[in-house]
Amino acid sequence: MGEWGFLSSLLDKVQSHSTVVGKVWLSVLFIFRIMILGAGAEKVWGDEQSKMVCNTKQPGCENVCYDHAFPISHIRFWVLQIIFVSTPTLIYLGHVMHVIHKENKLREKMQKLSEGQMVKPPKYSDDKGHIKLQGNLLGNYMTSIVFRIILEVAFIVGQYYLYGFVMDPRIVCSREPCPFTVECFMSRPTEKTIFIIFMLTMSCISVMLNVVEIFYLLCCRSNRRKSRDPPPFALNMPPSLNGEKNL
Repeated sequence: MGEWGFLSSLLDKVQSHSTVVGKVWLSVLFIFRIMILGAGAEKVWGDEQSKMVCNTKQPGCENVCYDHAFPISHIRFWVLQIIFVSTPTLIYLGHVMHVIHKENKLREKMQKLSEGQMVKPPKYSDDKGHIKLQGNLLGNYMTSIVFRIILEVAFIVGQYYLYGFVMDPRIVCSREPCPFTVECFMSRPTEKTIFIIFMLTMSCISVMLNVVEIFYLLCCRSNRRKSRDPPPFALNMPPSLNGEKNL
């Protein structure tokens, strides 16, 4: 888990600048994907090539058959998936850090100015560094969610086309330098299938949480607009209802 420490520390900073649904998404990413991948999956998949048995001793045939069945290892594929899916969130974090730094400088400038001078107050953050999701910051946050959904779906489809969702214990290969059609057999196919389905389920849950978060943000934005707009009946209210006497 040491190699995940830097990424985990960065994503942990996003917690305070995310919505409630975003915090749940980060928890799913931390606990059920990064921790499971580092703690259990590497031990299960660590012997995928060394324990593969083929019905030939032809030098190089086993390596060619393994490369034919698995163009990229499941572990490396999931690592790439986590990194790519986390990238939009890290870009959003960079934007947040830039906004906080910029508005902290604005507060310092406001303290140095005299009372008569007018300066536009900070828009996105408060004195404690808490972010308000609005304006460009809200647009950046929603864009990062959309890209997370696209990347998650792309990796799910890519996994299906690369090697499916079920580990087949038998691999049939007829590539050179194999002298004939060779059959190879993977170790612990059922256990590996369980991990494949588990990681697939986590990807689907991640997509669902991202979709829910988009609807949550849209609803919050709509409610804020309604609260700012005056009630329509107040605009055309007759004078008699305002307590004025009819002349």
